[in-house]
Amino acid sequence: MIPELIRLRLSFNESGAGYLFFFTTTSKSRQNPVSSKSEKVDSSPDAGLTWASLSSEAREGLSGKLAGLWNWPTDQAAFESLSVDKQQALLLLMQRLNAQDLWHFVRKVQNVYGEGGVGIDFTAWPGIKATLNRRKDFTRLFAKRKTVSGGFYERGRPRAVFHFLYTEGSPALWHVHFDLYSPLYSVNSAVKHWRHEYFSSKKPDWRIIETELKD
Repeated sequence: MIPELIRLRLSFNESGAGYLFFFTTTSKSRQNPVSSKSEKVDSSPDAGLTWASLSSEAREGLSGKLAGLWNWPTDQAAFESLSVDKQQALLLLMQRLNAQDLWHFVRKVQNVYGEGGVGIDFTAWPGIKATLNRRKDFTRLFAKRKTVSGGFYERGRPRAVFHFLYTEGSPALWHVHFDLYSPLYSVNSAVKHWRHEYFSSKKPDWRIIETELKD
């Protein structure tokens, strides 16, 4: 049953969130163009961002994707309710997904985390699975997990790589996070990936991912 799939899906998340969401669907797809330039962020530990402090491109990119998150009625209210790690993680993911021409597939953000991993849960506009399936810079190899229907790994990068997961349903539930090391790039990166994934209790936070993306 769909509620059980939802619990299984969310139990896999690196954030450990245990939320159960119910969604409505529409058939219309839309896109949100976002500037691929890096959003200037204040990395001081307690500096929460306001909606007004974001660039117009960032606000446009987030428009329509946050309202309803944890019952907040507007994108602004939802964004400003987020802790610093979640705000920073969301901006990093939006910038990188936009650079990969994938952000417009994010329909509604359902969860976001930036400590103990960096990722989001989301519902998607139609076409995301077909797009990832035909792109040469993504592969299904090693991407699936037992509790989900399928997944995709980003290729061509040794570090800070995208890992998509999805659970079929109406609508399908999607998740994307950064893996610190690629299991595909080289033997060295693969060894680091498996060691980090299965023998290390520490997951990358948004500060680590931000540094990796700058290199």
